Formats: sequence, structure tokens, C-alpha cells
Amino acid sequence: MLTSLAGKTVIVTGASKGIGRGIAKRFGLAGLNVLVVSRHLDEAKKVAGEIGAKASAFAADVSQAEPCKAMAAAALERCGSIDILCANAGIFPAAKLGDMTASDFDQVIGVNLKGTFLSISAVLPAMKAKKRGRIVITSSITGPITGYPGWSHYGASKAGQLGFMRTAAIELAPFNITVNAVMPGNIFTEGLEGLGKDYLTTMAACIPMKRLGTVEDIANAVLYFASDEAGYVTGQTIVVDGGQVLPESPAALEQMG
Repeated sequence: MLTSLAGKTVIVTGASKGIGRGIAKRFGLAGLNVLVVSRHLDEAKKVAGEIGAKASAFAADVSQAEPCKAMAAAALERCGSIDILCANAGIFPAAKLGDMTASDFDQVIGVNLKGTFLSISAVLPAMKAKKRGRIVITSSITGPITGYPGWSHYGASKAGQLGFMRTAAIELAPFNITVNAVMPGNIFTEGLEGLGKDYLTTMAACIPMKRLGTVEDIANAVLYFASDEAGYVTGQTIVVDGGQVLPESPAALEQMG
């Protein structure tokens, strides 16, 4: 039972859908003030409405410095503090090498990796002044552990987040600010609903637990990293994938039982 979170303030970027929405709603259930951040204010307002009175919405493009600074200022103005940042915003357009343009690459790196840096930079003055903070990055198994055709730029951004995290954790430790990351596997979100039952069944068959993860599975891991109970944990990752990365071949799954 995590007892340290109620009344604190969390910023969740990329919170209008999918994993980010799940994280924001889970923090709302835990009694936190939640700033729901999305590029589109109407979508952020919808999620804030789902959470309730302690949530508010803000529109920001995390690939740009000034909107990130405005995001942090809004959290301080509305809630009085910034205790937790969930750097979750990310995009994953597919493009294979040979077809991928420099603009395609820059866009993904800009949102996923640069956006992580800018979001963290924006909240640091408030966290350093308080000498306490929790930063949780949403990375992925894709890039740091696995690969998938069409996602070389995405994989690079997600692996880059972990390299950034490790040095950031060292630099921020004297301020009692921890920096950790969750690494989701295949998670059932709105984006998968249109792929069809057969496709989803095939995806689940590759996972030892024989199901896709839920946004709640990811949110619960984030909740732990955000807590006081995780105060001595920094620069670390949690893979939340139902064992997806464990089998050395399809034959391993066939021998399960």
C-alpha cells in the first residue's frame, strides 16, 4: 500500500489517450492533483473531466521549450507545487529505412527524446527548490531491448531516454530527485482497437502470460516510482510486458505446458 501520494501534484504529458490517460486517471484515484497535458486542449479537458475536481488541463507541445516552461508555471499556479513529472508524451509513426526522411527522424526524436529533456528541464527549478521530486519516463521495450521494422527512429528515441535517465539520476540525486523509467511491452490501448481480433490474438500468443497488458499495468508501476516508498530507487527501469522479451524463440513458448 503506497501511503505517500495523496495531496501531491503530478504533471502527466501525453495524457489525452492510451498509457498517458491511464497514468493520469490512476494518479487521480490515488488522490493527487493532476495536470493533464496534451497537444490538444479539448482532449486534455476530457480526461481531466474523467478524473474530477483535482484535475485540470493544459495544452503543450513538449518538443518546444516555451510550452514546457508554461506547463510547469501552470502547475505551480494552480496547485502550488510540482512533486511528480510523468514524461510520457510520445509518437510512433512507422517508416522503414530508405523511405524515412530526415524530417521523419527529427520529428520522433524531437517529441520522444528532446521532449523528455525539455519537460524535465521545465520542472527542475520547482523540484530543486523543494529538494524533492519524482520523475518517471515512459520508455519502451522497443529500442532498449527489441526492434521492430519501421521503428528505428522510435527505438532510438526510447533507448536514448534511458541513456539520458542514468546521468540525470546522478546529477539530480543531491536534490532528492529520482529519475526512473517504465518500459511497456504490448499494451492494449485505443490505437489497437481497429486492428481486429485475429491480430490481437496473434500478439497475445507471443507473450508468456498470453494477454496484452493494460494501461493500468503501466500506471501501477509508475505509481510506485512516484512514491516515497521508492525514494531510494533512482536510475532504474521496470519492464512491464508479461514476459514478452524472455523467450529465446517461439519454441520456448511451445514448451510452456
